[in-house]
Amino acid sequence: MRFSQKIGKKDIRTTLQIDTIDSELRNRLWNAILELKGGTDQYDHYRESTFQQLSRVIWKDFFNYPMDKLPIWRVNSTERVDSDEMIAQLRTWFFKAEWFEVYDLIEFLSSQDLYYSGASFDESFNSALKKEMSAYRVLQGSIVQLTSEEEIMEIENAITGTNQWKNVNTHLTTALTFLSDRKNPNYRNSIKESISAVEALCKIITGNETATLGEALKIIEKEHSLHSALKKSFSSLYGYTSDSSGIRHALLETDSDVELEDAKFMLISCSAFINFLKTKYIS
Repeated sequence: MRFSQKIGKKDIRTTLQIDTIDSELRNRLWNAILELKGGTDQYDHYRESTFQQLSRVIWKDFFNYPMDKLPIWRVNSTERVDSDEMIAQLRTWFFKAEWFEVYDLIEFLSSQDLYYSGASFDESFNSALKKEMSAYRVLQGSIVQLTSEEEIMEIENAITGTNQWKNVNTHLTTALTFLSDRKNPNYRNSIKESISAVEALCKIITGNETATLGEALKIIEKEHSLHSALKKSFSSLYGYTSDSSGIRHALLETDSDVELEDAKFMLISCSAFINFLKTKYIS
């Protein structure tokens, strides 16, 4: 992990790959395309391979190129798409394309409803997108943004708005670091750090450094008129992280797996709550 990520200085949009595609993600997506081609095409007198058929569609309907320029090879009187040349031309385009053009291609390919190696086309692309922390997924022939602009802003505002409180800021940036580590993500500890950031700010609001989050929320509800529904919801989240099989306890064989979606939800929710508390009770 780069130093900028460790100290929380790398732009969140870059970290979560929104409106951008870094080299690692681009490489994974390209490798998924290569899986479509598979091995060397076997000559079939009656029909082209799936990738050769797909190449014709890409050439005509995606690139809108003239069909008489499609790379082909001939066997006797039969023409077939030259898959190797097609890959070479597609590769040149792919590694020069803008991030949104790459997603245009993925969306187009997904709409073809192709299957290869026993797995769906979307599954291979979504696997690459998830591993490299992309904010997008392929769903039923469309590219869908999972992390909205509002969610990104909540995290950004929480991190940049807590610089004056070292503990709160450290917990938030550490949560983001654990979440976005593409080689060794730690979703369990990301959740722990997110809820700890809320706890740290609540201690500041109450002036009680020894209070747990549950205790601090009760004080804020009583002394600062915190809505009971908000207090109850975050008390429940705190309970989720603190019960006998929760995030803050040692991992047990019976524990359920903690996924990316769990950690991202907690970071966004805790960031939003921190922004709310800061604006209402400190500003």
